[in-house]
Amino acid sequence: MRARRCPLSAETSAEPTRSLTVAAGNEPTPRLRAALLRAAPALGLFAAARLTGLLTMALWAWHIDRQPRRILARAWDSDWYMLIAEHGYGRVLRWPDGAVQSDVAFFPLYPGLVRAITSIAPVTSGSAGLLVSWTAAGAAAWGIYAIGERLYGRRTATALVVLWGLLPHSVVLSMAYTEPVLTALAAWSLYAVLTDRWLWAGTLSALAGLSRPNAVAVALAVLVVAGWALVRAHRTPPAAGPPRWRIWAAAALAPLGWCGYVLYVGVRTGDPFGGYFAVQRGWTSRFDFGAGALRVVRDIVLRPTLLSLVMALLVVAVSVVLFALLVLERPPAALLVYTAVLVLITVGGSGFFESKPRFLLPAFPLLIPAARALTKARPSTAVVVTVALAGLSFAYGTYLLTLSPIAL
Repeated sequence: MRARRCPLSAETSAEPTRSLTVAAGNEPTPRLRAALLRAAPALGLFAAARLTGLLTMALWAWHIDRQPRRILARAWDSDWYMLIAEHGYGRVLRWPDGAVQSDVAFFPLYPGLVRAITSIAPVTSGSAGLLVSWTAAGAAAWGIYAIGERLYGRRTATALVVLWGLLPHSVVLSMAYTEPVLTALAAWSLYAVLTDRWLWAGTLSALAGLSRPNAVAVALAVLVVAGWALVRAHRTPPAAGPPRWRIWAAAALAPLGWCGYVLYVGVRTGDPFGGYFAVQRGWTSRFDFGAGALRVVRDIVLRPTLLSLVMALLVVAVSVVLFALLVLERPPAALLVYTAVLVLITVGGSGFFESKPRFLLPAFPLLIPAARALTKARPSTAVVVTVALAGLSFAYGTYLLTLSPIAL
């Protein structure tokens, strides 16, 4: 299938983020409005999917005498983020086996946004966290749509957004977690790369780097494509393409957020270049080329285990297959590098195996082959597949938040 040219091209229009900066009197932003109108059906389907999943979980939570809002706003890592927003960094847990878990393992952008909202609005940190996550999830869905529309057309873009909203772990997008923020910043940064908006690409990548450890994938994607763009720039006349200084600026900006926070934690712990990784080891999180993950897989296969661990194994296995199919699609280098790094970190990292599907939520390009296949299928087949995915997503999301005894 030949990639279609999106109306929001670098030559004919400004992307949504740039349009927001236009201040020519009170003139509206027709291109932004047109882009939003094109994305509206996909965003509506995404919102319907997530609201239905949320309602399903809430009804079951009330049935078992649990509070849905507390589950969404203060469960597992959410509580760490809310405590950082309320009191700042400094919380440390010491376990009998000698393990030390420090809150500096959590990146600062999300709790910073929560704290900013609670400082200007009369809401609790939990409500502010949910506001940030839900807004970011919508922005992420729009960014995913924009990329899909530019590369493959509106139908595939819509299918891509719907599939992302119906992943087994997509309930996380409704929680006070950081995955929606990372995905939103990553999607728009990658879109900026695709449209040669280099300053936006670098700036959004820097912000993404302050959101989560695996946001390094965004920085590496921008750096690789920027490097190749500079190589090509030396082979073309100076007037061709974007100004080189913008590409250099993007390459300089892209890793600043991630590197800056890692260095900050290192200095704070007394080991500038290794301190952050020592903190992560306290959470049993390290990159060991999959050795720790393989031990967990062996236990899952040989012994009775929890449903969430079995599902995590299936999701990771399917993701590896989807990555191979994505490579065959020959997507733009930015998407390929970004996705490859996310998959590599997830597969090669040790730690909480049950959290691996959550780590893969920002890897939305993995769904491109499935989205393209869905648009080529018969309408009845597409409906059956979508309904089946919705049932799995709603039921499994409810299980994860209300019945599963281990963290997401």
